[in-house]
Amino acid sequence: MPLIPITSLISIDEREIEERFVRASGPGGQNVNKVSSAVQIRFDARNSPSLPEDVRQRLMRLAGSRLTNEGVIVITAERFRTQERNRSDAVERLKALIRQATEVPKPRRATRPTLASRRERLESKKRRSAIKQRRGAPRDD
Repeated sequence: MPLIPITSLISIDEREIEERFVRASGPGGQNVNKVSSAVQIRFDARNSPSLPEDVRQRLMRLAGSRLTNEGVIVITAERFRTQERNRSDAVERLKALIRQATEVPKPRRATRPTLASRRERLESKKRRSAIKQRRGAPRDD
């Protein structure tokens, strides 16, 4: 059971990744119509026993459009002309995504605007208002 190391604490089983080879789009001459060199890997993030719950939640949020309704992350790699390089590229991209999900975001501390920044904001609004006032049609006095 070969493991793919993600961090020093997290590794995923290679059997959790399902891969399919498909035909790549784009230029490549006659070869592009015959050889399935692009790879599509699928990783079931929702049901993976290798991921802690907090990492799983962040990973599913980070995956964005690559996440299916079933909680499966789909990554397609077709940058290279060989299956092996595309396969390793896709796995590296998955590892990078999981690594990014392991980073705990720093909580934001609410701060109040300084007195100077509030004054500056009001001054700039007054200046802008004056500019717009002068744009109007001339008045008869």
